[in-house]
Amino acid sequence: MKLLPEVQRALAIRQNMKRILFILALLWGSVVHAAGMTHSAARGVHFEASAGTVGVASWYGDDHQGKIMANGEPFDSRALTAASRTLPLGSWIRVFNLRNGKSVDVQVTDRGPNKRLRDRILDLSKAAAKQLNFQRAGLTVVAFVPIAEPRSRQDWKR
Repeated sequence: MKLLPEVQRALAIRQNMKRILFILALLWGSVVHAAGMTHSAARGVHFEASAGTVGVASWYGDDHQGKIMANGEPFDSRALTAASRTLPLGSWIRVFNLRNGKSVDVQVTDRGPNKRLRDRILDLSKAAAKQLNFQRAGLTVVAFVPIAEPRSRQDWKR
């Protein structure tokens, strides 16, 4: 089946947008990494950034609802949160879905994904998965960049 020229152009534009978003994520991560920390470094809190980390993300939701996370708070699947093995608890990251170009800002509130799921770099809340439009699929390819480091334990409660 041959695609119409308009459809071919639309697909090419979509693919180019994905590449551009990925490159922007890498560049933003590189800038933050080169600086070594985010804007709140003046307060003396060091936040190591990985330059545009890319990998597979999954989401967790209803079965974890109300369970205590690594930050000591109960999990809320409706909040925009993430679990990371290495990022500081309370830090904020921007996650890009490389399959559709959508992005969302989430706070790291928990540890994960499980170590036996080595291919995954993040577990996102159900709300974050919905905003990135991969709730039904369960997994997607993402890039993320740090956007803010934790200021204090009070930030964890947001």
